[in-house]
Amino acid sequence: MENQIICSTCGTYFPEKSVPELCTICDEERQYIPEGGQSWTQPAELHNKHSIAIYQLKDKLYELEITPQFAIGQRALLVLSESGNVLWDCISMLDEATIDFIKSKGGLKAIAFSHPHYYSNMNDWAGVFNCPVYIHENDAPYIVQKGEHIKLWQGEELALWDSIKIMLIGGHFEGSSILHVPFLSRDGSILCGDTLFLSPNKKHFSIMRSYPNKIPLPLGEIRRIKNRMECIPMDTFYGYIKAQNLDVDVKQIFEESMTRYLV
Repeated sequence: MENQIICSTCGTYFPEKSVPELCTICDEERQYIPEGGQSWTQPAELHNKHSIAIYQLKDKLYELEITPQFAIGQRALLVLSESGNVLWDCISMLDEATIDFIKSKGGLKAIAFSHPHYYSNMNDWAGVFNCPVYIHENDAPYIVQKGEHIKLWQGEELALWDSIKIMLIGGHFEGSSILHVPFLSRDGSILCGDTLFLSPNKKHFSIMRSYPNKIPLPLGEIRRIKNRMECIPMDTFYGYIKAQNLDVDVKQIFEESMTRYLV
């Protein structure tokens, strides 16, 4: 792998030979360049200052997060499945301990994404585990490092195996997606990134074009997403950080939240 530089704000990796003046992911209305200006770091520095923590959430579900928090602070979610494991979203580090842990669980059969803010070092992960990276074609323009493992998918959903599906939702990004895993709960669980955003009191879901910049979506787009989500069976929700887990009244809270937008 060629030398890489990392955006300190979003954690995206850029090839050292083609680092832009400003991160192309952050210099866009859905993210931001910090008031103090663009800053970069390198993989060695990241590994010197941070480590990866792994926690078990359920029998077949683990979360991986960088500690202390780095960049956006998202977690990756590891789904264990009989026909092959799936990593949902990425974190900006990959160390030997994490590689060994995932290999002890059967490795990875695929990596899949909610949206471009979490692409981070996806090519490193895919190279180590020799697996495809599934990204919706709508978000292809935001891929800053092409890689042989990246597979663009089309349409409303992509069936993987064991009834796991990647489902296009849209909203935050044109390719924003969720992972639907039917066997993690009675009615099915969704792994969401921040395609949907669960409020700290866990009583409201937001859907916005930009969360940090508070840019709303048109009401017609919210109505479309509401109709789309109503067709998806779910009783458990996992967002982009550990504070966004919900397994009580998920459908009801979502429907009430969308109604609040539309009245």
